[in-house]
Amino acid sequence: MKSILFEVYKEKSRLYTVNLSPGRRVYGENLVKEGKEYREWDPKRSKLAAYILKGAKNIGLRKDDVVLYLGAASGTTASHVSDIVGKGGFVFALDFAPRVVRELFYLCEERTNMAPLLADALKPMTYAHRVSGVDFIYQDIAQRDQVKIFLKNWRLFLKKGGFGMLALKSRSIDVAKNPKQIYKEVLQELEKEVTVADYRLLDPYEKDHAMFLCKKK
Repeated sequence: MKSILFEVYKEKSRLYTVNLSPGRRVYGENLVKEGKEYREWDPKRSKLAAYILKGAKNIGLRKDDVVLYLGAASGTTASHVSDIVGKGGFVFALDFAPRVVRELFYLCEERTNMAPLLADALKPMTYAHRVSGVDFIYQDIAQRDQVKIFLKNWRLFLKKGGFGMLALKSRSIDVAKNPKQIYKEVLQELEKEVTVADYRLLDPYEKDHAMFLCKKK
C-alpha cells in the first residue's frame, strides 16, 4: 500500500487511512491488514476523499495537527481526519444537530483524539472558550452563508500559516445560478482574505460541489 499524501494511502483506485481504533468500523467500511490495520475511505461518502482522488497534491493536513471540523455530522470524514492527525493530534468535531452530535459522542469515546461540540458554526464566539488555536479548519456545511461561516472561524481560530478546506455546495448558495459562476464568485471572495492554494470540482463523486484549499497569510 503506497502513501500518497502524508498519512493517506492508496492501493489501485482505493484510499485508506491507518485505523486509530483497530478492529472498529465507523460507517461499515472495509478493514485491511497489511502489518497495520487500514480503513477504506469511500469517496462517495467523503468530499475530502473525493478531492484527493480528483488529483490533489496536498491537503494541508499533517500528523499531530489540531483541527476544527465544522459540520462533522455523524463523523464519517472526521474519523479519517482523526486517523491522519493520529494520537498526537486532535479534532474538535462540531455540528448543530443534536441527533448527530449524540452519534459523535459515541465515536469520540472510541477515539481519544476527538471531542464532539454541539454549536452553531455561524456563532464562533459562543464556543471560543472551548476551542484552542488550530492548525487546520475543515468545513462541510450546506448553507447559503457557508463562505461567511468559514471566514468567521478562520479569523478566530486558525494559526498563522495554517490551512483550511472549504467543501462548497453551490446549490445551497443559489439553486438557479450556474455552479461555475458561483465557484468563480466564491474564489474572488476568498482571495480578498486568504491564499487559495488549490480549487477542484468534485464531480462525479459529489455533484455541484467544489473544494477550496486555503492557506492563512
